[in-house]
Amino acid sequence: MDSTDWLEWHTPYEDETSELSGRLRSVQRGIRAHLDARPDGPIRAISACAGQGRDLIEVLATHPARDRVTARLVELDPRNVAVARAAATANGLTGVEVIEGDAAAIDSYADAVPADMVLFCGVFGNIVPADVERTVRALPQLCTPGATVIWTRGRHDPDIRDTIRAWFTDAGFEELSFDAPENVGWSVGINRLTTTPHPLEPGLRLFTFTH
Repeated sequence: MDSTDWLEWHTPYEDETSELSGRLRSVQRGIRAHLDARPDGPIRAISACAGQGRDLIEVLATHPARDRVTARLVELDPRNVAVARAAATANGLTGVEVIEGDAAAIDSYADAVPADMVLFCGVFGNIVPADVERTVRALPQLCTPGATVIWTRGRHDPDIRDTIRAWFTDAGFEELSFDAPENVGWSVGINRLTTTPHPLEPGLRLFTFTH
């Protein structure tokens, strides 16, 4: 049973020196790099367990590509959904849709994929390894050819980060970067799909939170 208060979980973001803020900055660098590499044309993004959407919304607020991006953020906690929606509205991001829904259900993304950028941040540290593997192997269902996936995982016991990286390779992704500073507990991986995307499998469940 998950007893985490996912609204309170965001509090460390208010401290720029916190590890959570450091992880956020790393994820945002990856988002900016993806947007910078796409100087024209529409960009579609999805974010699983999006929380308050700070990673994507804060980047889009000032990025030149903001009006070319359509995004679906999927978050289960209605309080965080409200915060994310308010932030998107305050920044005039009409292409950002925040839905209150189950990010583990692939149907939550059905009419928002294939996506050019897929965010799975704050997910892999809260599910069992078998679900991490299942999710990684299912990600080609959510991607356009050459899509970028940004994911996070902490130095949890067991530390399966290298195994996750291998699962991405097996699933048809090349690793663009893996940011894991020695003195912090977080890591951020960025991968590009190099195989042919897979058709969406309706009804598929990717994971169960076990925090």
